[in-house]
Amino acid sequence: MAAPSPLSLAIPGAAGDTATALGQWLQHLAAERGLSPKTLEAYGRDARGFIAFLAEHLGGAVTLGALESLQPRDLRAFMARRRADGLDSRSIARALAAVRSFARFLEREGRGRMAAFAAVRTPKTGRRLPRPLAVAAARAVASAEIREHEDQPAWVLARDTAVLALLYGSGLRISEALGLSQKDAPRPGGDGQITVLGKGGKTRQVPVIARVVAEIDRYRGLCPWTLGPDDPLFVGVKGGPLSPRIIQLAMAHLRGALGLPETATPHALRHSFATHLLGRGGDLRSIQELLGHASLSTTQIYTEVDTAALLRIYESAHPRA
Repeated sequence: MAAPSPLSLAIPGAAGDTATALGQWLQHLAAERGLSPKTLEAYGRDARGFIAFLAEHLGGAVTLGALESLQPRDLRAFMARRRADGLDSRSIARALAAVRSFARFLEREGRGRMAAFAAVRTPKTGRRLPRPLAVAAARAVASAEIREHEDQPAWVLARDTAVLALLYGSGLRISEALGLSQKDAPRPGGDGQITVLGKGGKTRQVPVIARVVAEIDRYRGLCPWTLGPDDPLFVGVKGGPLSPRIIQLAMAHLRGALGLPETATPHALRHSFATHLLGRGGDLRSIQELLGHASLSTTQIYTEVDTAALLRIYESAHPRA
């Protein structure tokens, strides 16, 4: 059975015109901005939470006219409620970003002037630093030896190793790695590059080191499924697209085997790639290109990680620290 269209979803507290506009906004985000399903889900959840709050706050179904009549104090009351519900500043800022996006959509569509949404400040959030793995731990995660004893088919273990090696070796997001098709696979003796489809539908060229190419080739040689050039590169046990959850579970098993913290996730391998490159003298512009960051400021956070690591070493090793 097909999933319901956003236009058909009932939204508690929303009048008909607002519910329809919310559905159209979500469709716009999906079609025009290419947001991922998870981001769309988060935006929709935050917007629906805002409408539910307003229905209680204003004492009735929320119409587009009611949204246009909002005052800054109403937005501040929403943020205060979210704070009382236990949300931190980062979560409140994300919710505010979602409802502002909806308000901008309404203005562009000529459905009113939503002045209140621009009149409140976003809560300040502390910058959360990525948590990369140590070099030795990242190498262990991306190697085959640690899981050899497991009661799993050899091709499944080889597949998981190849995915994790690609995340660390090329700095990919898990969605980018699992989005590769058979024709995208790097070949031994080839040019050592793959084309990756990143956020916002943007493509980039990413180098793949020989060891990672060998792991991918080993997995493909063991894989029992006959796959065409447009089929997924990494497949599940039934031959369909591999779920990110499978790689997350593999990483959780490795955390236990290696004694790693909860922050050692598949995405932490991407952080490790960037941090370790920077620590070996890589320049920020090159790392930005490799990661597919639209803004250099996003990549600059890894300089803070590197500095924080140096300070920890100093504090633990310096005799006067």
